[in-house]
Amino acid sequence: MYNSSQIQSFQFNSNKFLQDTQKITREHLDELRKVLRFHEYRYYVEDNPLISDQEYDFLYKKLEAYEKEHPKEITPDSPTQRVGANLTGQFATIRHLVPMLSLENSYNADDLGDWDKKVREAAGGKLIKYSVEPKFDGASISLLYEDDQLIRAVTRGDGIEGEDVTANIRQIRSIPLSAPFSSFGIQQVEIRGEVMMSKSSFQKFNEKQMEAGLQVLANPRNAASGSLRLKDPAAVRNRGLDAFLYHISNIVLLKGTQPSALLDTHTGNLELLWQCGLRSPIKESECFNKMEEVIAHVGDFEQLRDTLPYEIDGMVIKVNSIGLQEELGMTSHHPRWAMAYKFKARQATSIIQTVEFQVGRTGAITPVAKIDPVFLAGVTISSISLFNEDIIREKDLRIGDQVLVERAGDVIPNIVKPLTELRKGTETPILFPQNCPVCHSKLHKPEAESVWRCINPNCEAQVVEKMIHFVSKDAMDIRSFGESNVRKFYNAEILKDIPGIYHLDFGRIGQLEGFGEKSLDKLQAAIEKSKTQPLYRLIFGLGIRFVGETTAKILAKKVENLWDLKDFSLEAFMELEDIGPKVAGSIYEFFEAPESHELLKKLEDAGLNFQGQKTGLAQQGDQPFEGLTFLFTGTLEHLKRNDAEQMVEAKGGKILSGVSSKLNYLVAGAAAGSKLEKAKKLNTVNIISEQEFLNMVGGR
Repeated sequence: MYNSSQIQSFQFNSNKFLQDTQKITREHLDELRKVLRFHEYRYYVEDNPLISDQEYDFLYKKLEAYEKEHPKEITPDSPTQRVGANLTGQFATIRHLVPMLSLENSYNADDLGDWDKKVREAAGGKLIKYSVEPKFDGASISLLYEDDQLIRAVTRGDGIEGEDVTANIRQIRSIPLSAPFSSFGIQQVEIRGEVMMSKSSFQKFNEKQMEAGLQVLANPRNAASGSLRLKDPAAVRNRGLDAFLYHISNIVLLKGTQPSALLDTHTGNLELLWQCGLRSPIKESECFNKMEEVIAHVGDFEQLRDTLPYEIDGMVIKVNSIGLQEELGMTSHHPRWAMAYKFKARQATSIIQTVEFQVGRTGAITPVAKIDPVFLAGVTISSISLFNEDIIREKDLRIGDQVLVERAGDVIPNIVKPLTELRKGTETPILFPQNCPVCHSKLHKPEAESVWRCINPNCEAQVVEKMIHFVSKDAMDIRSFGESNVRKFYNAEILKDIPGIYHLDFGRIGQLEGFGEKSLDKLQAAIEKSKTQPLYRLIFGLGIRFVGETTAKILAKKVENLWDLKDFSLEAFMELEDIGPKVAGSIYEFFEAPESHELLKKLEDAGLNFQGQKTGLAQQGDQPFEGLTFLFTGTLEHLKRNDAEQMVEAKGGKILSGVSSKLNYLVAGAAAGSKLEKAKKLNTVNIISEQEFLNMVGGR
């Protein structure tokens, strides 16, 4: 970012300020701020400081003293403004400009080879270059810069919306409060990255915690993630967090400017971020023309894993050309132009002490092995799911066995196998129960399934688990409720079923420990707000077997009202996109059952939203956009992009993720960039303005 003459100039000015014991004047204010930003960059981004911590503190206090005497001259990007006021209440929810999708995972070279074939087939013979960089093991964030200023920072959340953690992100010194994006013709840019805690910072922090008799943190990833949600930004600052920024997700160019050539490739994007003062993995990334070279490189890098100053759990392989990325597009879950290669799971040995049998919300009985606690890949593991009886039999697991334990993908604990050669003869078989461990009803195992189930709908464990699912974030998202409160209210006989959530006795709840007036008001407001949730959340929250969030959205789009699903035949469900016989049968059985009708009637009476998305023109069978595809680019003047996309879908059209020969209409707003240029070259895409789109949908 800085050339040699600039470095010499900043060092000269640093020495000048350090030697001057007098207060600074207005004349030197901007110069001192620039000097401090330069040293922040050298220390936190390049990890190559040119002055001592004590000297930096001297310069910082000199600026701080001036601003204290002249508060009107404080600017938002001043180095002193990283520590803000304490946060109050919950973090606000912010919608990402572009969804933060997960990456498709690979655990072996064969998967990478298969993915490479798919990419090359989709690219139609075009030359492909792959960029490879570490997969950082931290907390994902999205940053928004406008007019060179950091405007906001948002956690990944559910990929569509995240929490506003701007005040906390401002404490991370490798994230500049201002960056010269305008020098590249950029007015607004959304950037993705990972907040991390280095191994050394993590160790130092835990040592201080132990000295103070406080709880230590489990691993650097959890430490980073938890830090972002602290209420006090000053506490965040003391944790020594760092950040890598590795992806530009959205750009708005300044009027009359042409996009920089650096925006044409992923490695160019990394270089641009680096030149703007952000710590991108440009030094850790390499490009290759062949997948064989990629595979060899990730294998070599895995051997260096433990020598790195930060945790990584794999490597990310990306198509380097941004244009080709847009052409390849993405699924609803992940981009087709990137693949995460996960390193081999870390392993350890332990002993199975006992096995507990847990009852889930669908009645499934899950055996859980309780093992001697073992520290593995950064966390202590004492419980491991054995999934079902067949797994126990196949692996020949026994109580008392010494077992090989791993964390699949460094996340999910798993028993690989028993160490049979170490058996002493005292090990005992794991006996699967014949009756439900909670309600003692006879268990059933449906034909062609490997799971034993309790089919008693009044089983206490199922009732509680269904309520926990209903209030969860991905379902009705009733904040301040959560698993602990569901169990607490159930045990206190305040709550007995899902409809009861909307008829709670808040007077009785107020008598419970930990429920003051403020927490009661929050809970009541969250419950009331959930009544307006879109229908797909309610469908998902009902806990119908095999119905995930995607299937729930499909169902919500096909009805005017939730009750309409009661009239669907089994064949009608099977005709819906991506719904097979097993899923269709489960949905059909749910809406046929009298107890389901009773449940839905109570929820409707409680005021929940039953309105589907098949409304307006769509309800009359008028879908003028059926068979047409749309894509929006640039800044829209009258519409939010999400609202515009919903208009298309309501009229039967589809939204594409990138420009390709399959695209019918590109709606170009202000400062449209590479997508517009690509559409012009194709000559098959209808390029229209926002007003022309509004005319098409019958708007203003």
